[in-house]
Formats: sequence, structure tokens, C-alpha cells
Amino acid sequence: MIICPDWLLISAEQVERSAAIRIHDGLVHATGSSAALIAEFPDDEVVEAAGCAVLPGFVNSHVHLYGTLAHGIVIESPPTGFASFLDDYWWPQVEDRLDRQMISAASAWVSAEMLRSGTTTFFDICEAPGALSGVLEAEAEQSRLAGIRGIFSFEATERAGAEIAELSLLENLDFIDQHQHDSLVSGAMSWHTVFTCSRSFIERAANEALARNTWFHAHCNEGIHEGNWARENLGADTMAFYRDIGIASSSFLASQCVQMTDDELEVISTSGTRVSHMPLSNCEVGGGIAPIADLLDRDVTVGLGSDGYVNDMYEVMRGAFWLQKARRLDPSTTPAHQVLHMATEGGAAALGIKNLGRLEPGWIADLQVVNLDLPTPIDASTIADQLVLWRSGHHVRDVMVDGQWRVRNGEVLGIDVERARARVNEEAGRLWGR
Repeated sequence: MIICPDWLLISAEQVERSAAIRIHDGLVHATGSSAALIAEFPDDEVVEAAGCAVLPGFVNSHVHLYGTLAHGIVIESPPTGFASFLDDYWWPQVEDRLDRQMISAASAWVSAEMLRSGTTTFFDICEAPGALSGVLEAEAEQSRLAGIRGIFSFEATERAGAEIAELSLLENLDFIDQHQHDSLVSGAMSWHTVFTCSRSFIERAANEALARNTWFHAHCNEGIHEGNWARENLGADTMAFYRDIGIASSSFLASQCVQMTDDELEVISTSGTRVSHMPLSNCEVGGGIAPIADLLDRDVTVGLGSDGYVNDMYEVMRGAFWLQKARRLDPSTTPAHQVLHMATEGGAAALGIKNLGRLEPGWIADLQVVNLDLPTPIDASTIADQLVLWRSGHHVRDVMVDGQWRVRNGEVLGIDVERARARVNEEAGRLWGR
């Protein structure tokens, strides 16, 4: 198959005008002029994409698929801070009420929602004590129907007691074991935080993951609460604690990283820890603005995530673009191409996926075709700005995952979207107690 757009973004930094791309056996086979590729491969299907850009599919490096069930919920006990957000709202009103049926419905809807807005890969973190065991398989069943690539984990925690703690670890390990060689579905290890998990629990989770050649993940300093708790109860900053027990490493994905000391930024940089940045949801919970520009200056691998809050990665990119400038009082901070990199190749690297996030020969054929009906001229040096600032999910025409079309002309092919919407509405009503 040969796709012929007006603009081809091989990566966030490499842009070609009037270049075509050939897809074969799930991979990018070649790029070049459309005439040359069509002449060389005359039997290939040709997909015209005049007026469009082709760019890598987005990688959502942190999402809670079940989060959509809480969109618009009437909050019973409005939170007064981040700790209150968890204690008074999110745990009792959302996570502790979830069951597999609710989560399955949310997974179908969000898989379609992400595909429709250009996301081709995601990392999901599920916490639902009442849905154990088998909830990750319930999620993966829906993502597989949609045809989107998913990495799944259960947010292991000791906050709900010893039995749930053990089941949550086993949920991760069983899923990892069962999906070692699957191109679209795989597992990773997650635990929640240092204030909900003991040192021995964290060490066990990490060691079990490493024994399976798998990386591990935790939320880190989403607000001021965890850092304060760590200093009071552990005698060290959160990342210093992780360093001291051998967790901080290239096998560790630390999400959020909002309220960080300079020493913690240095630990992340020197240890090779990877980071996932959620600019919009950090604002929702009153956590703050993460020092992502400081991490990028230290050459830390950073991906972008939606956190299950606003799942259109174009909106997430805009948040990252604007908020870092506001934080530093510097309009030159995090230019559009750097933000686009975090949403594509940076996200893939954060999730440990090789050969994903660029459209170079030999790389995985995950891509999106985006309408460029903009009111101003497009230039190679500014197309990243045009995409990041003035495009949204509804401008995405087609989406390909692993060399297969999953969205054509704005229609998600693998899931009945209206049925999925109705199902989520019904399950959200159950969650809300209606």
C-alpha cells in the first residue's frame, strides 16, 4: 500500500513535502516521491491523501480506561487537595465501586475514542479492587476488537488490605505471563505510590517484573502529599527512596512527577528513569505543573498521557505546550516539535517499545492521516505548530495500527461506537447509583 499525502512527518523533526509512504507486512517499507514508489510497486493499492498530513500515531503513555465513567459525575464530597481528591472522592466514589462489566464498557469506548483522535498505542493502569481477578483480560478483549495496541497493568496497592494486595500483584503477573509474545496486547507491572505500598511490597513487585524481563511503573509526586509523606515516614524524598532501594532505573516509568525537588530531578536523570507527563489532569487534581522542561533539559525520556481525563492527545499536547511556557515564563520553552515528539517517539520510548513513533523504513506502521484544511499556509518549519495548536481529534481522517486500517474517513472499524456509547452510559449510571 502506498499513501500519498501533501506532507509526510517521518518524525516530529523530519518533515517531507509531497512525499509518499509504502506500507508492507505491518511495517514502513519505503518513503519517497509518489511517482517513484508507484512506478516501483505498480500493483500496490494507492491511497490518496491530498490536503492531508501523514504522521506517526500517538502514544498515550498513561491512561485509566475506566476514568471515562466518572466524566460528569456529581461529586459527593468535593476534594480540598490532592490527598482529599483520593480519600474523599476518587477511591470511595469511583475505584472502590467499579466492577468488570463497567470497566469492559469503558475500555471499548475509550479504545474507539483514542483511535478516532489518532492514538494507536496506550498504557493503561487499572485500579478496581472489586473487579479482581481477570479485569485486565476484560479490558484487553475490548482493545483487541478495536485493533489498538495496549499495554495493561493493575495498580497494585496495600491500601485495601492484604488479600487485595496479593490479588493485585497476581493480576499483573498472570497477565504479563499470558501476553509475552503478542504484538497488540502486553502487560507491565504497576504499584500505586510509596504512601499506599510498603518497601517490601514495592521490591517484590519490581523483582517479579524484572524476572519476566518487564518494566515497572508507579505514580510519583502527583501533588505535594507524597513527597511530604515520604520525608516524614521514610526519611527521604520519594525518588531518593526509590534510588536507595534500587527501583530508580531504566526499568522504571514514573508517572506525574509534578512536585519534585532538584535532587529528585537529578535522580531521575542519572538513573535513566522514564517519565510520563499528564499536563491536563495534573491541573484537575490541583497537583501543579510538572517541571517537564527541566527533565527534557536533562535528556530524560518523557511521554505524554491523558490520565483518562481528556483522551484527545491533541488537547494533551496543547496543555504541555502552554503550561511549560507559563511555568518558566519563557515562550521558547517546549516548542511544538518537542511536544509532538513526546506524543509519538518519546511516548514509545517511555513504554519501552522499539521501532515505534517514527515513519522510517523498518519501523512499525502506526500512523494517522490528518486533514490540513487550515486558513493559513503550511511550511515545513511550522507544520508542527499547526498540528499541535490548530488540529484536534475530529480532523483525523484515517488511522493505521500495525499496518491495518482501524479508522477510515473518521469511522472506527472494529467497534460499534454508538453501541459502545450507550453501554458506557448505562454502566456509568450504575456506578453513579442511578
